[in-house]
Amino acid sequence: MTTPSAEYVDYVLEHLESIASIHTGRFFGGVGISNGYVQFAMMMDNSLYFVVDDDSRKKYEQAGMQPFSYLTKKGRVQVRRYFEVPEEVFTDSEQLREWANEAMLVAEKTKKPSKTLKNRQKKQVWLPGN
Repeated sequence: MTTPSAEYVDYVLEHLESIASIHTGRFFGGVGISNGYVQFAMMMDNSLYFVVDDDSRKKYEQAGMQPFSYLTKKGRVQVRRYFEVPEEVFTDSEQLREWANEAMLVAEKTKKPSKTLKNRQKKQVWLPGN
Protein backbone atom coordinates (compact mmCIF):
# COMPACT_ATOMS: atom_id res chain seq x y z
CA MET A 1 0.00 0.00 0.00
CA THR A 2 1.26 3.40 -0.87
CA THR A 3 -0.14 6.82 -0.31
CA PRO A 4 -1.92 8.22 -3.37
CA SER A 5 -0.09 10.97 -5.23
CA ALA A 6 -1.04 14.56 -4.45
CA GLU A 7 -2.18 14.95 -8.06
CA TYR A 8 -4.53 11.96 -7.77
CA VAL A 9 -5.97 13.22 -4.46
CA ASP A 10 -6.66 16.63 -6.04
CA TYR A 11 -8.20 14.96 -9.11
CA VAL A 12 -10.57 12.83 -6.99
CA LEU A 13 -11.54 15.68 -4.66
CA GLU A 14 -12.27 17.95 -7.62
CA HIS A 15 -14.84 15.40 -8.82
CA LEU A 16 -16.35 14.58 -5.41
CA GLU A 17 -16.63 18.14 -4.06
CA SER A 18 -19.47 18.86 -6.48
CA ILE A 19 -21.49 16.08 -4.77
CA ALA A 20 -21.04 16.81 -1.08
CA SER A 21 -18.99 18.73 1.42
CA ILE A 22 -15.89 16.54 1.61
CA HIS A 23 -13.41 16.06 4.42
CA THR A 24 -10.20 14.06 4.14
CA GLY A 25 -7.85 12.54 6.65
CA ARG A 26 -5.12 9.97 6.97
CA PHE A 27 -6.44 6.43 6.79
CA PHE A 28 -3.79 3.77 7.34
CA GLY A 29 -1.50 4.17 4.31
CA GLY A 30 -3.93 6.25 2.28
CA VAL A 31 -6.58 8.96 2.47
CA GLY A 32 -10.04 8.57 4.01
CA ILE A 33 -12.92 10.61 2.57
CA SER A 34 -15.95 11.54 4.65
CA ASN A 35 -18.99 13.73 4.26
CA GLY A 36 -18.45 15.11 7.76
CA TYR A 37 -20.46 12.34 9.41
CA VAL A 38 -19.09 9.05 8.11
CA GLN A 39 -16.23 7.85 5.98
CA PHE A 40 -17.70 6.63 2.71
CA ALA A 41 -14.58 6.33 0.56
CA MET A 42 -10.84 5.96 0.62
CA MET A 43 -7.90 6.33 -1.71
CA MET A 44 -5.05 3.83 -1.68
CA ASP A 45 -2.26 3.93 -4.20
CA ASN A 46 -3.96 5.79 -7.05
CA SER A 47 -7.34 4.08 -6.72
CA LEU A 48 -10.66 5.26 -5.30
CA TYR A 49 -12.77 2.85 -3.24
CA PHE A 50 -16.36 3.31 -2.02
CA VAL A 51 -18.01 1.64 0.98
CA VAL A 52 -20.36 -1.17 -0.06
CA ASP A 53 -22.80 -3.57 1.57
CA ASP A 54 -24.18 -6.90 0.37
CA ASP A 55 -26.68 -5.18 -1.94
CA SER A 56 -24.46 -2.52 -3.52
CA ARG A 57 -21.45 -4.86 -3.82
CA LYS A 58 -23.19 -6.72 -6.66
CA LYS A 59 -22.94 -3.85 -9.14
CA TYR A 60 -19.22 -3.42 -8.44
CA GLU A 61 -18.68 -7.12 -9.06
CA GLN A 62 -20.80 -6.94 -12.25
CA ALA A 63 -18.57 -4.08 -13.41
CA GLY A 64 -15.55 -6.35 -12.88
CA MET A 65 -14.23 -4.40 -9.91
CA GLN A 66 -12.29 -5.89 -7.01
CA PRO A 67 -12.39 -5.23 -3.27
CA PHE A 68 -9.53 -3.41 -1.63
CA SER A 69 -6.80 -5.87 -0.72
CA TYR A 70 -3.35 -5.82 0.78
CA LEU A 71 -0.53 -8.29 1.20
CA THR A 72 0.64 -9.68 4.54
CA LYS A 73 3.22 -12.31 5.43
CA LYS A 74 0.38 -14.84 5.49
CA GLY A 75 -0.98 -13.84 2.09
CA ARG A 76 -3.46 -11.43 0.50
CA VAL A 77 -6.27 -10.01 2.64
CA GLN A 78 -9.45 -8.68 1.00
CA VAL A 79 -11.44 -5.89 2.64
CA ARG A 80 -14.88 -6.46 1.13
CA ARG A 81 -16.30 -3.29 2.71
CA TYR A 82 -14.45 -1.21 0.09
CA PHE A 83 -14.65 -1.78 -3.67
CA GLU A 84 -12.78 0.10 -6.37
CA VAL A 85 -14.86 2.60 -8.33
CA PRO A 86 -14.97 1.84 -12.08
CA GLU A 87 -13.24 4.46 -14.24
CA GLU A 88 -16.36 4.92 -16.40
CA VAL A 89 -18.36 5.79 -13.27
CA PHE A 90 -15.70 8.16 -12.02
CA THR A 91 -15.61 10.09 -15.29
CA ASP A 92 -19.42 10.37 -15.60
CA SER A 93 -20.60 13.04 -13.14
CA GLU A 94 -24.18 11.70 -12.92
CA GLN A 95 -23.08 8.14 -12.27
CA LEU A 96 -20.45 9.32 -9.80
CA ARG A 97 -23.10 11.29 -7.90
CA GLU A 98 -25.37 8.21 -7.78
CA TRP A 99 -22.62 5.81 -6.64
CA ALA A 100 -21.16 8.28 -4.10
CA ASN A 101 -24.59 8.99 -2.59
CA GLU A 102 -25.21 5.26 -2.30
CA ALA A 103 -21.82 4.80 -0.59
CA MET A 104 -22.69 7.58 1.88
CA LEU A 105 -26.02 5.92 2.71
CA VAL A 106 -24.36 2.53 3.15
CA ALA A 107 -21.66 4.04 5.38
CA GLU A 108 -24.28 5.78 7.54
CA LYS A 109 -26.43 2.65 7.74
CA THR A 110 -23.51 0.42 8.75
CA LYS A 111 -21.65 2.86 11.01
CA LYS A 112 -20.78 1.45 14.41
CA PRO A 113 -21.33 3.69 17.45
CA SER A 114 -18.17 5.39 18.64
CA LYS A 115 -16.47 3.96 21.71
CA THR A 116 -16.83 7.33 23.41
CA LEU A 117 -20.61 7.21 22.98
CA LYS A 118 -20.73 3.62 24.24
CA ASN A 119 -18.69 4.59 27.31
CA ARG A 120 -20.98 7.55 28.03
CA GLN A 121 -24.04 5.35 27.74
CA LYS A 122 -22.54 2.80 30.14
CA LYS A 123 -21.79 5.51 32.72
CA GLN A 124 -25.30 6.95 32.69
CA VAL A 125 -27.21 5.95 35.77
CA TRP A 126 -30.98 5.74 35.72
CA LEU A 127 -32.67 6.95 38.86
CA PRO A 128 -36.37 6.40 39.55
CA GLY A 129 -38.34 9.60 39.24
CA ASN A 130 -35.93 11.23 36.74
